[in-house]
Amino acid sequence: MDCSFSQALRQPYKEKRATWRTHVLVILVSLLGGALGILGAFVSEVRAGGLLLGVFIGAPVIEEALKPIGVYLSLVKWPEALRSRLYTALLCAGGGLVFGIIEALVYLYVYVPDHTRRFELYRLTIPLAVHALASYTVGLGLDRRIVGVVNRGDPLPKETRNFYVAGVAIHAIFNTTVTIIAVAGLVDFQ
Repeated sequence: MDCSFSQALRQPYKEKRATWRTHVLVILVSLLGGALGILGAFVSEVRAGGLLLGVFIGAPVIEEALKPIGVYLSLVKWPEALRSRLYTALLCAGGGLVFGIIEALVYLYVYVPDHTRRFELYRLTIPLAVHALASYTVGLGLDRRIVGVVNRGDPLPKETRNFYVAGVAIHAIFNTTVTIIAVAGLVDFQ
């Protein structure tokens, strides 16, 4: 047997530490996940019943599950980099922000191309903050255990479920409030 290999076997186990390159990759993958999440959300929301059902039911449930795609991938590939709940939540918030920016651009240049300056200001502020906050909240409940849920069918940890439900609630309350305000004519969002 190779002497260096047998010496390595006798050494105490040292946990793998993330390098700065790993952290850069995790950040990039998390941000890219927000962009990938928007594609999945669009397809899923259309399949969930179109615009009306999508806004109230589909969007919050589907989007909050998909925006952290990059974080899920990072938990599989580089779990040593996601050691803190705050760091994981901030990565999710970043993915949510990218998701919100892309969504805002779609609203501004596809759905409502003849928008007012006020609508542009609205789309580039409050909804972005809500997407980041809801994703941050979901991220507070994510850790390596989610990999076991997917791979082995482990039960979903209550903490993960509770933070996910809280993120969905933030998103749903925002969507409902904006819709009520717009329908009542209190504010013209376009």
